[in-house]
Amino acid sequence: MKPHRLAPALLALVLAACAQPGPPPPPPRPPVDAVAALKAIRAAGEGLDSAVQVQPLRDAAIDGFMQRARDAEAHQDYAAAASAADAALALAPEAPDLLQYRAEIDVARAQWREAERLALKSHELGPRSGSLCARNWQTVVEARTALGDAPTVAAARERLKECRIKPLLRM
Repeated sequence: MKPHRLAPALLALVLAACAQPGPPPPPPRPPVDAVAALKAIRAAGEGLDSAVQVQPLRDAAIDGFMQRARDAEAHQDYAAAASAADAALALAPEAPDLLQYRAEIDVARAQWREAERLALKSHELGPRSGSLCARNWQTVVEARTALGDAPTVAAARERLKECRIKPLLRM
């Protein structure tokens, strides 16, 4: 073969090698059931409050906005629920219970990163034990599960255990 005929043959061989398919892409993660995640979050907080919680008096408008949010959520109108909860948060931006409720609405809307951010802010401002604490950490568990972050899920499950305070031993 002459050198000028070798180049096209070599080029064809290289191009054929490049055309070979690579390994198949990983299968897509199954979609996360946001409603089931929301139920798990709320279930995590059930039965944990056994002490009196002192909360300051709130503006009655906050209660009105939150009632609107709960009504909208009951009709699965999560956009309206988010809007009403945002209006309540505008009046009390550092209320841990409002932040957690808003995080839960974001879970229902599959807005995982924002749900996690709000739950962590709620935890930072709220109690370190009890129902709200458990809901905070279960929100992180659900968000990180949806995002495929197993190490953070494991760490959040450990933090969730800390929300349950063992009763004092009485003799």
